[in-house]
Amino acid sequence: MKRFATLFNAIDQSTKTTVKVAALAAYFSEAEDADKLWTVALFSGRRPKRAVTTTRLREWAAEVADVPLWLFEDSYAIVGDLAETIALVLPPNTTSDNRSLSQWIADLRGLADVDEPERKAFVLDAWRRLGGTERFVFNKLITGGFRVGISQKLMTRALAKSTAKPEPEMAHRLMGNWHPDTDTWHSLIEAEDASADASRPYPFYLAYALEDGPENLDTPEDWRAEWKWDGIRGQLILRDGSYFVWSRGEELMTDRFPELARAIDHLPSGTVLDGELLVWLPDAAQPASFNALQARIGRKTVPKKLLTESPVVLHAYDLLEWEGQDIRDMPFAERRALLEAACADLPVDAPVKLSPQLKFSTWDDLATLRATAREENAEGLMLKRADSPYLSGRKKGDWWKWKLDPLTIDAVMIYAQSGSGRRANLFTDFTFAVRNGDDLVPFTKAYSGLTDAEFRKITAWVKKNTLQRFGPVRQVTPHHVFEIAFEGIQASTRHKSGVALRFPRMKRWRQDKPLAEANTLDDLNEMLRIYG
Repeated sequence: MKRFATLFNAIDQSTKTTVKVAALAAYFSEAEDADKLWTVALFSGRRPKRAVTTTRLREWAAEVADVPLWLFEDSYAIVGDLAETIALVLPPNTTSDNRSLSQWIADLRGLADVDEPERKAFVLDAWRRLGGTERFVFNKLITGGFRVGISQKLMTRALAKSTAKPEPEMAHRLMGNWHPDTDTWHSLIEAEDASADASRPYPFYLAYALEDGPENLDTPEDWRAEWKWDGIRGQLILRDGSYFVWSRGEELMTDRFPELARAIDHLPSGTVLDGELLVWLPDAAQPASFNALQARIGRKTVPKKLLTESPVVLHAYDLLEWEGQDIRDMPFAERRALLEAACADLPVDAPVKLSPQLKFSTWDDLATLRATAREENAEGLMLKRADSPYLSGRKKGDWWKWKLDPLTIDAVMIYAQSGSGRRANLFTDFTFAVRNGDDLVPFTKAYSGLTDAEFRKITAWVKKNTLQRFGPVRQVTPHHVFEIAFEGIQASTRHKSGVALRFPRMKRWRQDKPLAEANTLDDLNEMLRIYG
């Protein structure tokens, strides 16, 4: 645990990529295999489940610190992080402990099988033995909230540096459904056959946003364009007579999309497709809106009625593996040619569709096509250099997403709530309303888009203009107008306004606009009619 705490400090106290990679590489070269495996798991989001409720931890910490619970709660509200609050209020540790990270995690996971008095005794003993960053890390682990500022890209770079293996190989090894309970450091990182798991996906290649148009991207002849669909990015894997569906967030979603099993009948084993999961009704000329897909996202099992009403297809736009061979190094144009050949004989009702490429001769032609994206239920365009390989992660240069400008509406802030973490002292989460006669109808929440200086300014105003308090939420005087940007709009019975927005955020604080110039519910419904 001491070595892991040292690593955590090195990462947490630096913003330099080189420092973080060097600290990780040194750790991977020195730590025990079990600790290294759990470190990779923790940094990949594979955290142990919460072992003790936060209510009990707050009570026990106040007891050990010999402070009233209300004072601990007020301290927590100021600090904004429970693990840090506990680490700060507890008295110094009276002894020490040399247990490894993996041993501590094993002990923590064992708490699920004991009664509360034994859990309390274990936690209090740990607080007596651990101090400083070790205590903070322990608190994060026991609450199930461990997070650290390390991207998958930095971790794979550090693993490549410490093992002398190629970075793309490291990225591929870390994909899939592995866990320290079922894998070892050797099988995950060192074994020669890293693709033994038939379900293992490839790391996704991610595009950067194109802000100013494509005019600086060389000549149009070097590029290919297709719609940027509004669905879920996914990989469909066909290996060993089975199919597997992975999301971009490395979530195995096979059971949620049983209709994709029929792809085995039409495509050979050893095929991996990259594409967009979309609801596509029979005989429809375009996919349904994202709203239709939402009914499928949270379902672990899918009833027949929903399969009929919202059938999902994979709209394939890249081929990563063909006949069992990894072809990601091939130029995109060649991969695309293979993909087109593979999809040439697919029947109309196949669960895989070929995403079309768009024809254009000039950038002006492409801009004209982009303007029609919403009519296709797309978010904009994807631009891919014809000679580009399929890389891992977000790389700048070869793949770009040229999204439509967001929809916007001017709304009135009516409720405010404090943020968390470093923004725990600021009001950052707001509820917005539109005008409806003399009333204000709430329709969305947003918590991003302002600068820290703007959040501090609005926080000072909220404190002076609170009308009522509802727990952590404050009702404020209707006064300030904000321009809300969003990607889509759809009807919703769960909201009083009758609409729900996709990816709402604050575009700007309209201090130049009075409340009377905010948009109305009629304006919102007109947007729903046009874009919903």
